Amino acid sequence: MTHLSRSLVLGCSILALAACGPEEIVSPGTGGNVTINYNNTPAPTPTPTPTQTLVTPANGCPTIADPQGLTDEGTISGPEGEWRVCATPLRFNVSSTLTRVPGLLYRLPGQVSVGADGGPAADTSDGLADTNVRLTIEPGVIVYASGSSFLNVTRGNTIAANGTAALPIIFTSRDNILGLNSANSSGQWGGVVLSGRAPVTDCFEALATPGTVDCERQVEGAAQPNYFGGATANDNSGSMSYVQIRYSGFVLSGDAELQSLTTGGTGTGTRLSHIQSINSSDDGVEFFGGYVNIDHLIVAGAEDDGLDTDTGVKANMQFVLVAQRQGVGDTIIEADSSNGKEDEQPRQNTTVANFTFIQRATKDQVIRIRGGADYGLYNGVVVDGSGSTPCIRIDDQETIRAVNGGLDDVGAPRFNSVALQCSTNFRNGSDSVTAANAESIFDAGAGNNKAFTNSLTAGYLNGANETGFATIFDVTALSSFFVAANFIGAVSSTDDWTQSWTCDSAAISFGNNTGACTAIPVFN
Repeated sequence: MTHLSRSLVLGCSILALAACGPEEIVSPGTGGNVTINYNNTPAPTPTPTPTQTLVTPANGCPTIADPQGLTDEGTISGPEGEWRVCATPLRFNVSSTLTRVPGLLYRLPGQVSVGADGGPAADTSDGLADTNVRLTIEPGVIVYASGSSFLNVTRGNTIAANGTAALPIIFTSRDNILGLNSANSSGQWGGVVLSGRAPVTDCFEALATPGTVDCERQVEGAAQPNYFGGATANDNSGSMSYVQIRYSGFVLSGDAELQSLTTGGTGTGTRLSHIQSINSSDDGVEFFGGYVNIDHLIVAGAEDDGLDTDTGVKANMQFVLVAQRQGVGDTIIEADSSNGKEDEQPRQNTTVANFTFIQRATKDQVIRIRGGADYGLYNGVVVDGSGSTPCIRIDDQETIRAVNGGLDDVGAPRFNSVALQCSTNFRNGSDSVTAANAESIFDAGAGNNKAFTNSLTAGYLNGANETGFATIFDVTALSSFFVAANFIGAVSSTDDWTQSWTCDSAAISFGNNTGACTAIPVFN
């Protein structure tokens, strides 16, 4: 059960009435005395107005396995009450668990690493031995940070941050704890980074061969070097599920800032499900290389792109809901970069099924696919709420050319059972890819609709037009990752998977599950 503490204010008129005695009551307009009859029965004692119990701080910090332990930093107070603050080590050197304790918050005191980087290979041929550290975070735990602080799961180490629908895990900012945030707050801490050793492109070392153990990249903006990449496709960075990540995206250096969730070279062993990103000042999520399999993803109010994919990632996503705040944000999808490395391998190949995209900012496009990326969109709805943003833009001849196995190229973008509701559906891209080219590619798919009218209810939930869409693509034929769904859009009217574990923001509200994202839930 979840409740949120709230201040209760009595109306002045009620207070005034409670204070009045019989002699103070005047009947207007009688012009004379007023007789009030009394009976001898005592007036009943008023029932007190119920109040919410404020949080009281835990007595101290629990013991963890890491010898550095947790640092008791005293307490912090916000609208929900007073919390004990326990700061984590800057590096977890042994497997440790952050347990849920009533009245206790965990704080990231800087760039916090899970284990030491084990390098691009699992053995010691790279001169680095794996520390095999696992950080377990229990359901209902709240972790906060500020400024440039962020959490990085380094290569050869894992995270197990698995909440439940009733007890999601929340990563958030100090300002959120203090009750200082508004609907437009963002960029108050770094975010969560998973660094693996699966193949990547755009190597940090200029002479390294893309997709090999020598090809590594660095986490953007990190003060201390944090690398990812390698040649282990089935690498495992752990699992995250039923997690909220709020108000991330602090600028770490220059123009480099993190997202709510960043993956770099994660492998097929990594599991991601039921993740909500709220008000990231950069992208909602960004996936650099490796393999990403994620389902039940919500991106609410990101100030740059909703879904950003790059550097050779092979990504599968299903049940994806992206909604912008009014007038805030860039594209919903930004796929890869046009940077002269379009033919490096592995080539990006991203597939998104059962999605709802709600664009509210006036920008150049809702969906931008470029850089030679392979991309597939299936059983989805694109709605331009700004009234002037084109739905689809495709850049670069490498992006639209025919299938070429030698180039790891599966051909032009794929659109099947995609519904568009935009005043302009297509626009010209770069490198002579025209709006007509994009439209022709879209039309080549099966079951697409360029003149759709959405019937979404509550701003996200499928209505009759999504449920009864004429043609549904069988996504189970694409990969064993995808499950059958007989509707387009992200959230079926008969299976609202957003319930219980999400918070409500200016971008999208789900009906007061854990309350407003600007408040901290108190789990009983």
